[in-house]
Amino acid sequence: MSQAQATVSLPEPTVISRILRGLAGNRTGTIGFVLVVLILAAAIFAPWISQYDPAAIMTGPRMAPPSSDHWLGTDNLGRDLFSRVLAGGRVAMLVAGASLGAALSLGLVLGLVAGLGPRWLDNLLLLLFDALRSFPTIVFGLAVVTLVGPSLFTVILVVAITSVPIYARIIRTQAQSLRNAEFVMAERAMGAGLPRILFVHVLPNVLGPLLILASMDVPLVIATEAGLSFLGMGVRPPTSSWGVILNDGYNFIRNSPWPVIAGSVPIVLVTLGFTFLGEALRDIFDPRLQKAN
Repeated sequence: MSQAQATVSLPEPTVISRILRGLAGNRTGTIGFVLVVLILAAAIFAPWISQYDPAAIMTGPRMAPPSSDHWLGTDNLGRDLFSRVLAGGRVAMLVAGASLGAALSLGLVLGLVAGLGPRWLDNLLLLLFDALRSFPTIVFGLAVVTLVGPSLFTVILVVAITSVPIYARIIRTQAQSLRNAEFVMAERAMGAGLPRILFVHVLPNVLGPLLILASMDVPLVIATEAGLSFLGMGVRPPTSSWGVILNDGYNFIRNSPWPVIAGSVPIVLVTLGFTFLGEALRDIFDPRLQKAN
């Protein structure tokens, strides 16, 4: 037998298996993952879970407490609150997915242009980013709603515009740090073009932190949508939204507290779920934290 021992190379763990193993060893990450899965499942299967039409009036007595027929009670028009909360979850996930997806896509392009482009273009884009971020989100949203009108599309537009500078600045910083990295300079010396440098070296290094930040921004986006809808500047009735449920419940809070509870508890659960999950993903993918452990 040869003295050289045969070595068996183990396959590299996939991204999904790496995430699942990391979440299994993180209690808050597991809680966040379970909450996010339950929230997404409730939003996706809402039409099959709810017993009543969320816009149907007088499905039960007005301002009724929770019962076997109406699990979260009814509002001032006798609408089933459980069905309206599920429908509001679909609206919240739609706003979060569409607005953050658009913000990530546009921020990725602008950030790469600013980080890898000429100096004058970088300064111009930074001025644009600072101008957009100088307006508070709610104030900017109220101004846009006044000009365009309240609708679901307006909420998505406001959130996307105000989120683009955040992601673009992060990508710009990452791109500038990688621009003069040794492995990138070695690729250039070997004749690699800009597309190969972008797709092989730059994008894999910037997408991870960006997606983690986006997952932690989901509660902020949902709170913005709920705030605009609460003020009457977002989703319009009869479309159900957590902000609309809170607004209706606030007007009749002396009659029953259940509409306010039904509208606020989902926002709290979404905030806890995505925050815990985002922090766990950051711990999994941050090499510095892995070395510290």
